Amino acid sequence: MMARQSVSRRSLLALAAIAPLASTAQRKRILVGLELYSVREELKQDLMGTVRAVAKMGYEVVEFYAPYFRWTDAYAKDLRKLLDDLGIRCLSTHNDSQSFTPENLPRAIELNQLIGSKFIVMASAGRVQGLDGWKGVAERLNEAAEKLKPQGLRTGYHNHAAEFRPVDGRRPIEIIAENTGKEVVLQFDVGTCIEAGPDPVAWIDKNPGRIVSMHCKDWSPEPGKGYKVLFGEGVALWKKIFEAAETTGGIEYYLIEQEGSDYPPLETVERCLGTFRKLHTS
Repeated sequence: MMARQSVSRRSLLALAAIAPLASTAQRKRILVGLELYSVREELKQDLMGTVRAVAKMGYEVVEFYAPYFRWTDAYAKDLRKLLDDLGIRCLSTHNDSQSFTPENLPRAIELNQLIGSKFIVMASAGRVQGLDGWKGVAERLNEAAEKLKPQGLRTGYHNHAAEFRPVDGRRPIEIIAENTGKEVVLQFDVGTCIEAGPDPVAWIDKNPGRIVSMHCKDWSPEPGKGYKVLFGEGVALWKKIFEAAETTGGIEYYLIEQEGSDYPPLETVERCLGTFRKLHTS
């Protein structure tokens, strides 16, 4: 009897020891990418070379912004080949509201499919008047979602500080979240949320499963700093934000975004990636 109890006890201890390892192995791996607006001047001069540079740093994903809409099919195919050769992916694009008009959405779909993107994100709603105007933005997103679903694509909305500031007693981003279906992603820009005042963790927890991607941008209230602080050097509590994103938010990939710093853009985003890895894994 004693021998059996001893073996049983040892077995339990062994299982307890390997349980954390098994949990870690089963945990979904979250990709880290770069919003290419961070290196916009380099992108204008040499887009392909800039993509090569950020892939060499170790970025796994890139996100292109509005100018992509002017690409030809041939250029988009060449870019897709480059992405495949580098082992890097474009999972989403940033778009202004014009990409969501009936005449332009088909072209946005075509280009996103050519480069392998899965999310056509509205990053600017244009001029919006009052809460009814924001409800109209939500309706456009719902309409786009219906058209994108058969194509294997999804849409989403990217917030700025303005969407977190009250209009007639309500935050526009709340209107968008409440009046869109769960298939509409809420791409979360952390820095602009913090600048506007709300708690980013509370926002993630309020919208489970909808924070599929996140712009990891820091912010500081100190004069002259703002968004120019490097990732990890502002006031964002990144470990708590990561935990909320990965346990509640439904995060699939992070996107570092930097609006400027005291370093050259490419050096800036390389420094940010190094800090991200330390904060995310520690």
